Amino acid sequence: MDRRNIGDLELDAVGFTLRRTHERGSASLSDQLLQQLRQRLAQASPGSRLPSTRALAQALGVSRNTVLRAYERLSDEGHVQGQRGGGSRVRLPPPASAQHAPARKSALPLRWSGLPAPQIRPWPARAFRTGLPPLDLFPFEDWARLQRQTWRRAERGELQLGYAHPAGEPRLREQIALWLRHGRGLPCTPEQVVVTSGAQQGMALAALALLAPGDLALCESPGYASAWAALQLSGARVMGLPVDAAGLRPQALQALRGGRLVMVTPAHQWPTGVTLGLERRLDLLAWAQREQAWVLEDDYAGEYRFEGTPLPPLASLDRAGRCIHIGSFSKLLLPGLRLGYLVLPADLVDEFARLRLALDRHAPQIEQEVLAEFIEQGQLARHLRRARRAAAQRREALQQAWKRAFGDRLPLQAPPSGLNACVPLTAPAQEQRLLAAARAAGVEMGGLNELLRTCAQPGARSGLLLGFGGTPPAEIEGAVATLARVWTALA
Repeated sequence: MDRRNIGDLELDAVGFTLRRTHERGSASLSDQLLQQLRQRLAQASPGSRLPSTRALAQALGVSRNTVLRAYERLSDEGHVQGQRGGGSRVRLPPPASAQHAPARKSALPLRWSGLPAPQIRPWPARAFRTGLPPLDLFPFEDWARLQRQTWRRAERGELQLGYAHPAGEPRLREQIALWLRHGRGLPCTPEQVVVTSGAQQGMALAALALLAPGDLALCESPGYASAWAALQLSGARVMGLPVDAAGLRPQALQALRGGRLVMVTPAHQWPTGVTLGLERRLDLLAWAQREQAWVLEDDYAGEYRFEGTPLPPLASLDRAGRCIHIGSFSKLLLPGLRLGYLVLPADLVDEFARLRLALDRHAPQIEQEVLAEFIEQGQLARHLRRARRAAAQRREALQQAWKRAFGDRLPLQAPPSGLNACVPLTAPAQEQRLLAAARAAGVEMGGLNELLRTCAQPGARSGLLLGFGGTPPAEIEGAVATLARVWTALA
């Protein structure tokens, strides 16, 4: 370990992860360093002096120009300020008068003021960022070839490039229906499919279409913060439903009156990872039919299962037309692709299409055409097989490395499905200490209590959330070793 206390700000070179620019998808070294320095400075005391460019370059094994460019960007962004003969220092806070100036009143309605704030995270992603599939396995060359072919078809006038139908390109809707029928056991027709800009837009469309201001909407707690946010867009009252070791408890629904909609993640509950069993699935659908309520099924990681026989989607059991299936290609391909879909009861399709038209008309057409060809050629199925094998290997690597490093002191729960694992903790204070040390060392992860507080969810559970899908085994080993070192220092 090369730790240098140069100036006032102590930097540990081990905590930096710089990929050489010849590696696929790597940003320049100065950009990578800039992103990681931003995170370090967020934890630093104002006025602290940064290491000299020469000393930091030597510690990291990079050229001095790489560090100079990063420091210049930090200065341009206002994070640091240079002093003659005194090097660079973390910028001091504004005067007390400015700090205590009255806050500007939000122009947004009160029901939107609590939505989660956007987060800008450094790229490339580091272990153990949640929500990522094996991005390093994405077939870039095949995708680029299909894109070129699609643009040539457009040039020949074979594609409609004006405003298209808001439900999506017919060819993609057909391929999604075939994929779900054969790959997920969900019988549906192309006419039931509405293409969305990711699962998040699907949730928002459903909330706006099915909920009125003041309606009672129900969501798993702990649960996906962005799902809570989507339900709030409608002005509904969002209430949490407890999750135990078997998932959402339908008994909690029985005690409620007036519930209009419930959002669930039955294949792999976020964030605990449990799978909702068949009996509870049937109880949930019976409740929806009896109350004439809606069930939104977020099938965000349904394709990733490593043990046992996967259960079919909840929507495949629905005989009353009360369940809406929400899917996405973010976990199968790339989150940045921003393509997902809804599978709707036939009588809702026109209503959702009209709503989509009013919002953003439709998803990008070229990407829809490329994805349709990608699925039709069988490339999505081949890629999923590779991604599933890689995710299983990464899950195993995390389990083994964690057991060697922590034994029974911090038991890791790696569910048989999905792309994340969980480490239950006893108290929020313990979660905060471990998270702060991990992040300061350059290791990303989420916190269970932190998630609950993000959107004012009820409960006091604590734990660590680790995503393993986007982290190769070698990086998993190194990140766990870093955690063992920095957490041992806390004892």
